Amino acid sequence: MPKIGMENTMNLMEVEVVRTKITLACTECKQRNYNMTKDKKAHPDRMETKKYCRFCRTHTLHKETK
Repeated sequence: MPKIGMENTMNLMEVEVVRTKITLACTECKQRNYNMTKDKKAHPDRMETKKYCRFCRTHTLHKETK
């Protein structure tokens, strides 16, 4: 097999995944505690998750901010 043809098939198999940076803020004290990335195509809505807030010292709901 020619080497050039093998390189072209490897480039076609690579898929570019676009991930955007988001910040999660506590809903109770409004502190921005976590930085994460997410895939916009798979999850277009704003993210909400329960995480530990070191300022409240408890698990609270964190929502995605801009």
